[in-house]
Amino acid sequence: MLLPLLGLLIGIIIGFLSPVTIPIQYSTYMSIAILAALDSVFGGIRSSLENTFDVEIFISGFFANAILAAALTYIGDQLGVPIYYAAIFAFGVRLFQNFAIVRRYLLVKIKKQ
Repeated sequence: MLLPLLGLLIGIIIGFLSPVTIPIQYSTYMSIAILAALDSVFGGIRSSLENTFDVEIFISGFFANAILAAALTYIGDQLGVPIYYAAIFAFGVRLFQNFAIVRRYLLVKIKKQ
């Protein structure tokens, strides 16, 4: 369980320390891709706590969700329809559900000690 959290922490630190900037025209795509990636990370933490973690499923879901979300955003931009709202809703709901399950699991584990 600590390995995914350590990886997330290292990634956040590298992100803050690197001088990479995203052009404003790509900010919507990146924000949706990051939301999808965070959904995968919290899903991975949840499955790790439930002892059902599979690295192939995690890696494929991580990249597939991010690419699909960015692609939907691009298609929506081309059509003039804000399709990315659907991705925000779907990934946001799943992110909060996974976070709530992880939180409950950790609270139960702490209470048992």
